[in-house]
Amino acid sequence: MRIIVVGAGEVGSNIASNLDDDHEVVVIDTDEERVDAITYECDVMALEGDGTSGVVLEEAGIEDADLVIASTDSDETNIVVCGAAKTVDDPFTIARVKKTNLLRTWERTEEAFGVDVMVCTDLYTAETIVDIVNLPGARDVDSFANGLVRMAEFGIDADSPIVGETVSEADRFEALTFAALIREDEVVIPTGETVIEEGDELVVIGSVESTREFAGELTPLPTVEQASEIVIIGGSEIGYQTARLFEENGLEPRLVERNARRARELAERLPGTLVLESDATDIDFLVREHVADADIVIAALESDEKNLLVSLLAKRIGVERTLGVVEYGEYVDLFETVGMDVAINPRLVTAEEITRFTREQRTENLAMLDHDRAEVLEIEVDGDSILLESPLRDVMADLPDGVVVGAITRDGELITPRGETVLERGDHVVIFVETAVLDAVSAVL
Repeated sequence: MRIIVVGAGEVGSNIASNLDDDHEVVVIDTDEERVDAITYECDVMALEGDGTSGVVLEEAGIEDADLVIASTDSDETNIVVCGAAKTVDDPFTIARVKKTNLLRTWERTEEAFGVDVMVCTDLYTAETIVDIVNLPGARDVDSFANGLVRMAEFGIDADSPIVGETVSEADRFEALTFAALIREDEVVIPTGETVIEEGDELVVIGSVESTREFAGELTPLPTVEQASEIVIIGGSEIGYQTARLFEENGLEPRLVERNARRARELAERLPGTLVLESDATDIDFLVREHVADADIVIAALESDEKNLLVSLLAKRIGVERTLGVVEYGEYVDLFETVGMDVAINPRLVTAEEITRFTREQRTENLAMLDHDRAEVLEIEVDGDSILLESPLRDVMADLPDGVVVGAITRDGELITPRGETVLERGDHVVIFVETAVLDAVSAVL
């Protein structure tokens, strides 16, 4: 497939690196340094130019393009790119936007702006925050099979109740699969005898109930339903959308916004949220407003450094769990190392969502793990699949190492995979795959 990516920033670069092995990728950017950098980092053709220009699109081979992805930092530019692509030819178009009102306008009008799919960064980030908050202790969460299956990643620290246990000892849940352990620079596909160590990142796949029960065993932190106090720092669009989603879940969060005009606007738009006008980097304010009593603090300011500061201040006064929005991907590991419990990078989650649309049609959903060292895929079993009508133990023997079948759904019901399980046409299968063997696996699944 020929794919044109307009915008070689963090989102575009991540998309290009995820696609360059399997597709013919052309990247367009107005910045010469970005063009040089992506040419060096990825196996793509890179052009310096304006992606809204029909001439530049033609130079990029728009007539042969199957997909155009507009991923610059400008919503308006991305929409114009998609419109321009449609005037030259008729590729499938994906636009990244931040403004939720553009998404709502697009949703109301079929094929508005010449955009086939619109991915809203701020809304998708807020949804990711709520998903993670709803699973205490999780560092990454994703849903599959219309919400029947949950994938979650947990960090295992020295105080974890399962440190030193084997997988067979720790896996006490009927509808849960221990898919992988990410250990330093290695992805470990566990057996029953594999010992869970401090510092491991554990990936589990299973039913919503079993995943939540497992999370509850790992940590005493409350779920969204159990939380008595949620504090959101920052009235950015992400902060607003997060508060709105909490309200939809029947919760009454508190939101702190420094700008008086923005605080009044948010108070009007969020009837179930207590909006406080103040500077949340003031520790005296945090103490005075009893933020220490919060079950979780979410830092959604428009500055990575301030989000880290707020997280550290919240930890200092006794808050058990903090999440922070981190715009620059290179800061994520650093911020989590120095004290932020979970750092969420909007650009990376957006790149992941956009990449999902480039997969083969049978791939229903996709989650990337640990900087794309592994993926969790949802596929539908068809007549050409190696999975069809064979016991799983026989199928797995024919697949490379680095593959785990985590869950199966059939006619809206969850099936926990066992060696004797036989898959049928139309089943949905959620599979953990190391990126190194992804091509080989995709060819036969």
